[in-house]
Amino acid sequence: MSPPSSPLIVESPASAPLQQAEEIDLSSPRIRPHPSTPRRYSREYEASGSGGRSRFSSPQRSGSGSEGLRWFGLDVVGFFGSGREGRERQRQQRMKRKVGRVVWYRRKVVVAILVLVVIFFVVNWWMLSRLSIPKMGGRRRKALSENSSFIEGDWKKLAKLKKSPKFLHDRMLALAAHALAEGQSKPEPKDLWKEPLDPSETWSPCADKRKWLPNDGKNGYLMVTANGGMNQQRVAVCNAVVVARFLNATLVIPKFMYSSVWRDVSQFGDIYQEEYFINYLTPDIQIVKELPVELQSLDLEAIGSVVTDADIRKEAQLSFFVKNILPLLHQNKVVHLVGFGNRLAFDPMPFELQRLRCRCNFHALQFTPKIQETGALLVQKMRLARHPGPLDRHLVGSYTDAILKKRKVLAKKASKYLSLHLRFEIDMVAHSLCDYGGGEEERKELEAYREIHFPALTQLKKNKNLPPPAALRSEGLCPLSPEEAILMLAALGFKRDTRIFLAGANIYGGQARLDALSNLFPNMVTKEKLLTSSEIEPFQNFSSQLAALDFIACTASDVFAMTDSGSQLSSLVSGFRTYYGGGNMPTIRPNKRRLAGIFMKNSTIEWKIFEQRVRKAVRQTKHVQSRTVSRSVYRNPRCRECMCLKD
Repeated sequence: MSPPSSPLIVESPASAPLQQAEEIDLSSPRIRPHPSTPRRYSREYEASGSGGRSRFSSPQRSGSGSEGLRWFGLDVVGFFGSGREGRERQRQQRMKRKVGRVVWYRRKVVVAILVLVVIFFVVNWWMLSRLSIPKMGGRRRKALSENSSFIEGDWKKLAKLKKSPKFLHDRMLALAAHALAEGQSKPEPKDLWKEPLDPSETWSPCADKRKWLPNDGKNGYLMVTANGGMNQQRVAVCNAVVVARFLNATLVIPKFMYSSVWRDVSQFGDIYQEEYFINYLTPDIQIVKELPVELQSLDLEAIGSVVTDADIRKEAQLSFFVKNILPLLHQNKVVHLVGFGNRLAFDPMPFELQRLRCRCNFHALQFTPKIQETGALLVQKMRLARHPGPLDRHLVGSYTDAILKKRKVLAKKASKYLSLHLRFEIDMVAHSLCDYGGGEEERKELEAYREIHFPALTQLKKNKNLPPPAALRSEGLCPLSPEEAILMLAALGFKRDTRIFLAGANIYGGQARLDALSNLFPNMVTKEKLLTSSEIEPFQNFSSQLAALDFIACTASDVFAMTDSGSQLSSLVSGFRTYYGGGNMPTIRPNKRRLAGIFMKNSTIEWKIFEQRVRKAVRQTKHVQSRTVSRSVYRNPRCRECMCLKD
């Protein structure tokens, strides 16, 4: 066994006897070497504890005996002091070294974080610079000019747009311009002009089939005054036909209410063919042009026969009319429904009454010859072809052939065209409570419009905390702006030279917004640009008749794109295309909520990623499903009441 380690003798001052010297045990943690001590010294120290001889096993005394113990060549007593004072000084030194290491480590962490932040901003700046519009050399500019006719002036126009506060997607518009210029020579996606089909389902129109006898209308006369624009009025007319049949009442040709928004004095006979309407529905209901003479002098309001839209809840069921309207018919022989629109529920509804609804909308309502002729001219100017489209005859009758004979210079091959309905008039923008980048000026303008035209909404906004514009947009409650609609079309793969018919009047933002669209798609036209002044002059100041022209051009197009699924025009057009299209008339129905999530990343998202996400979002809504309960038959007539399913 190794001999026990000798105690370390610390000499006291020279005047003290040696036997009073303090014994210090090397195994004590107070004298253990610091963790920073080199490993070779640590090994020697540990060896001394097992009896091995080391340089620390015995004290080194000076000749005079006053220097005390020397450790690592240092005078331990002189350096640390003696007793408690020495130990305290030693502890303080260890603490100082520990604090110094912590401070040094923290400085390294801070420096590393700063370096990473700098690298992040540098990389981000580099990526954004790569996404911006490049400065093109001579060859590059020449190639783009030859392949896509995207001249340098268009780049300058887009640069000016970036200074305008009215656009929320300046960066994405610039990226779209670049992508359209480069993609002109690339093929379009295969399914771009096609409607996804389910081979197991083939639907065909059959709402013209009847399985009942006409009613006699002996319960009285039903008068209807429809509100809204042309499309709301069309829905009101067909709902009135169903109510008249259900109550066994005689329908008086509906009248249209004058609106301070639409400012149109057009009546039923100015838009639809009255005689055709009466004759076509005679097997279903009795229709007259006006009340009998003996009833015309009645004060309907005084006798309680006037029922307003405030008296009928939205989408009321048939039981409401039996309980409230039928007794008035029996008592007064006439009832006047004022402001009648979407006041009839879609379900529950008897099979034949639902079919009557579709028969009215898709068969009985034919536009006047004046509208049909001009509508046929619009379609032929867009299509540039000798051959009519599959829906032309259902929309404009025989006027397609007449227009083709008049036009001598026609293309041999039909030119496809896309129609886009921008539901972005000031009334829609004001009612949505959304923000479209116009700042304080836009906010004041829309607020003033709401106070005049939507006083109830203004009062509601004052009394309740309504969701902010950002929340409305994230939930998909804001109509797509013209810029967002064009970005959607560019992302779907439509080429820059695509012929686009732009429906809608008085776009909010004026010509500046339209210029932003035409810079990306120069072949985009409106009916005002497509028709000559003499051709469109008979329709000026008649917004409902102009809307009828939009209806024809949109319905006959090869692809129809809507921006707001709540729009009546979009609903009626998509329904008409579903009913007569045979599965070959695709309609783009954007999911605004999903697109809002994509557009909210417009400051960082790359164009290819944007393309992929938009195409995925639109592809899921492009397929036409069978109508579900409580859904509009005007929007989606693909149900057994309106269409027949072939095996």
